[in-house]
Amino acid sequence: MAGTANGGKGDPSQPKEMSMEVRLLLAFLLMGAVMFVTPYFFKTVSPPVPPKKTPAPVTQVASKPPEAEPSAAEPSAAETPPAAKAARSSRIPPEAAATPQHAQPPFVIETNLYRIVFTNHGAAVESWQLKKYKGNDNKPLELTNTATRIGRPFSLYFPGTQPATDVNWEYYAQEPDADGMGVTYTYTDGHTRVHKVFKFQKNSYLAQISSEVTLDGKPLTNLIAWRGGFGDFTVGSPSSAESSLHFDLANNKLVEQRLKSGTASVTGDFSFAGLADKYFAAVFLPAANTQTEMVTFADTERTPLEEKNYPFVGAAVSDGPENRFRLYVGPKDVNLLKSIDPKLEQVVDFGWLSFLAKPLFLIVNWFNGSYIHNFGWSIVLVTIAINMILFPIKLSNMKSMRKMQALKPQIDTINAKYKNVGLRDPKKAEQNQEVMDLYKRNGVNPMGGCFPMLIQIPFFIAFYKVFTVSVEMRGASWLWVPDLSQAEPWPIKVLPIIMIASQFYMQKMTPQPTQDPSQAKMMKLMPLIFGFMFYNFPSGLVLYYLTSNLVSMGQQWFFNHTETAQEVARSVEPPKKKNVRK
Repeated sequence: MAGTANGGKGDPSQPKEMSMEVRLLLAFLLMGAVMFVTPYFFKTVSPPVPPKKTPAPVTQVASKPPEAEPSAAEPSAAETPPAAKAARSSRIPPEAAATPQHAQPPFVIETNLYRIVFTNHGAAVESWQLKKYKGNDNKPLELTNTATRIGRPFSLYFPGTQPATDVNWEYYAQEPDADGMGVTYTYTDGHTRVHKVFKFQKNSYLAQISSEVTLDGKPLTNLIAWRGGFGDFTVGSPSSAESSLHFDLANNKLVEQRLKSGTASVTGDFSFAGLADKYFAAVFLPAANTQTEMVTFADTERTPLEEKNYPFVGAAVSDGPENRFRLYVGPKDVNLLKSIDPKLEQVVDFGWLSFLAKPLFLIVNWFNGSYIHNFGWSIVLVTIAINMILFPIKLSNMKSMRKMQALKPQIDTINAKYKNVGLRDPKKAEQNQEVMDLYKRNGVNPMGGCFPMLIQIPFFIAFYKVFTVSVEMRGASWLWVPDLSQAEPWPIKVLPIIMIASQFYMQKMTPQPTQDPSQAKMMKLMPLIFGFMFYNFPSGLVLYYLTSNLVSMGQQWFFNHTETAQEVARSVEPPKKKNVRK
């Protein structure tokens, strides 16, 4: 029987790690705290190898359909054949005796969207490639772990009674459909009978899959499994973003899970269940009002590119003795997912700032698809728009900073008054209070210098999430940058260096309320700290921050050359003493 989970999401016995968004938020807040507090501290103010191996046969390829562009939307549930158990036409053939099979050439289904290789050795998938997406090796993206030793995708898992023979390593009778877009597999040893059917569409990532097993004529519970890993195996730590997931209709909630060891089983009314990594998903969609069982596995496997073992996630699903599912294996494209099932859109997790991240993505995606046709320039345009919308708020901050600069002579007078006062001297509190009173009388916010950074934090985190979950931006190029969802691949990354330079120049343009050498030296290091943070961030995120810097520089230059800036400075000048005649 399936064991219980030793860990995973939602397990209260396991400590939860902080997400990257929370870490970024804490980093920004700590830097802001350092900028504000610093002046007060200065003087101034593995399983066994299968027993059978398939010999290297000649590949049998299904007739390739015409190279037509895929439709914009996937077929809806209403367009698929009825999933009622009573209406199923695929049944196990009535053989009464064993019918030994032998190795047959792999069966290949190939369209302009994917290339799938089936083997009759276990009636499973050897390879599932997406043609419109490439891995870091610049080859069509392979979604299966071709080095797996646990079992190929669409092998069967038996949580209860086991067949006398391991049907996942037996040879099946392979019967391709006449149109080349499907295949049927059957196996029998006289007692155990297995029947699997796969059917695909020419211009869709959606397919149909069914399985049925009987033992001496009685139905045998079986789950269709995908184990040993799923997704992009060409990235670093390919298992880190992988999880099993299902949408619980009773609680209207998406549940994700990773295990450290063992298995975990859950049953309910699910909209879908399966596996996902950062940008791709393989999910089974049962018929409505069907009880679905899903088992999550903790698998340890190597990959085709590395001998090192990784802790991958596996999953197996069933909707009854006779399984029948719609199957989606493809990109986590918001529009495609929504067209199949509105709940399926939630596999794209925009995080706790989804109320900001998702609109940002939709706006950038709309500009890219409707007008600009380049995600890089779309990001630039949206960033300019954001900064222009925020300009009235930033203008108030600019006025406050200008006042602080104009108040410097009066601050220097207070500092001179307490010149020899140490940090622990009670009079230090009096000095700080005089400074704060001066700011208060003149309507100055001493935290104003941190304000531009603070208003950037939500947008920064939201854009970070967009680049780490949006498959639409995966592989999107801009000028010299080959992929906006990843850091530049060059040893010297150009975009972060330009961003650091813009940060330095913006510091020079911004009015400085103090000229304390120690604090000024620390402030000069801030661009380098930001550059270190950004150096390995997605290039699209660096482009957003660089564009924001450039727009802010333009806004600061505009303000510095207005009469308003001069009036603000004059408003805090102390009244001039009148000459008294003797």
